[in-house]
Amino acid sequence: MLTCAIIDDDEINRLTLEHYVELTPNLKLKCSLADGIAGLTFFREGGRVDILFLDIEMPHLSGLELLRVLTDPPEVIITTARQDFAVDAFELRVTDYLVKPFDFARFTQAVQRVQPRHNSPPSTAETSTNADLFVKVNSRMVRINFDEVLYVEALSDYVNIVTLKHKYIVYTTLKALENRLSQFAHFIRVHRSYLLNTQHIESIEDNTANLRGGHFVPIGKSYQDGFYKSLQRI
Repeated sequence: MLTCAIIDDDEINRLTLEHYVELTPNLKLKCSLADGIAGLTFFREGGRVDILFLDIEMPHLSGLELLRVLTDPPEVIITTARQDFAVDAFELRVTDYLVKPFDFARFTQAVQRVQPRHNSPPSTAETSTNADLFVKVNSRMVRINFDEVLYVEALSDYVNIVTLKHKYIVYTTLKALENRLSQFAHFIRVHRSYLLNTQHIESIEDNTANLRGGHFVPIGKSYQDGFYKSLQRI
């Protein structure tokens, strides 16, 4: 049984979520609140839940602002009518991002993503317990599982995110993406133009990493000492 809370300033949305919770046998609703201030009060007064269903756009204190001030937030499932907050939300390590209106099937899928983490023992390593991030590709927000990323290459004001099946051209800098990926211990800067996922290294020869799928990434001279030391810790 997982306890949950709802924070949403729209009464219809709250009632919908409350109904979905009632339909889910392993969920128990502890509170349903109409604004971020009430949510902040709940947590600061010692309120604890396993899952927080959280709207973003609310008066006085938005959902993202609430997340930033909570010192130990629960698993968070964003419920919002806006798609353009996805990047900010996933940087705050939310579990899922539901765009209204969503149906019971999508709600259930989000809850199922919480269950394995809730049952898993805590990890001592800073690994990809939530490896999904959203990036903006052209006019679309695309979810990428960064465990599947082989490497990231800088292309002027863009980066090329390469997986075994796809390449994503994203308008950002390599430094900015490196900061976002700092939560994943297996991503290492190996060149002024490359970030590398060490999970996909098959061999290293002549200061070149040979990756799955026949991809090659150079190891820059100024990065070699740090790179080889990092491999000993992985």
